[in-house]
Amino acid sequence: MRSYSNTYIFMFSLVMVIVVAVLLSFVAMQLKPRQDLNQEIERKSDILSSVGEAADLSEVKDKNAFVVEQFDKFINESYVVDYEGALQDNADAFEITLNLKVQADKPAKERLYPVFVYTDKDGEHKYIVPVRGKGLWGPIWGYVAFEPDMNTIAGAIFDHAKETPGLGADINTTWFEEEFIGKKIFNDQGKFVSVSVLKSAETENNPHAVDAISGGTITSDGLSDMLVDYFEGYVNHFKEKGTAN
Repeated sequence: MRSYSNTYIFMFSLVMVIVVAVLLSFVAMQLKPRQDLNQEIERKSDILSSVGEAADLSEVKDKNAFVVEQFDKFINESYVVDYEGALQDNADAFEITLNLKVQADKPAKERLYPVFVYTDKDGEHKYIVPVRGKGLWGPIWGYVAFEPDMNTIAGAIFDHAKETPGLGADINTTWFEEEFIGKKIFNDQGKFVSVSVLKSAETENNPHAVDAISGGTITSDGLSDMLVDYFEGYVNHFKEKGTAN
């Protein structure tokens, strides 16, 4: 039986590691454009869904083309503000949204805050903002649309990485998301109060609260914290642009 020296074995292993690394790098480079496109389509689809558009997405043959067409049709403007509400002319709203985790990891006062302007067929506007936070087992995120008063929620969608099925994972169900429609983030005195996810007994006739998910207390609390955390960054802009002040 032929034997090999330690040096030979080491060099052979090193070459194989390099070859495999090069192949993996090549495959990753080839897949990246498709991954980037999928991420772009997913974000655009979510933004549209927050205002009830792209509802028939499952019925179209070319999902990507449909989402791009609908996004270009209805989202006719986007911009970025800072915590003080000042416009950031050199910032791209969609690029920031694609990498929202980078902003979410910063203190609230150091973040950049994207806004997407939706225009319906009658020329009415709604303003969509992304949010990101932490659930029980991982990140949660979503998009919330506001009426022109920049106070009343017009629509919302949420999603998660790995919340518990049948419990916290229900944040992405229609029945839960629809609870947010009509809720307000400022009280009658113009003070920011956000929207909380509370037990049913605490939400009756409360314009600033929705029912929590049964058995999903930690995820519900995380979603409440996410909304407070992110909406706070828009307060100065909303008060200046809307009618909540």
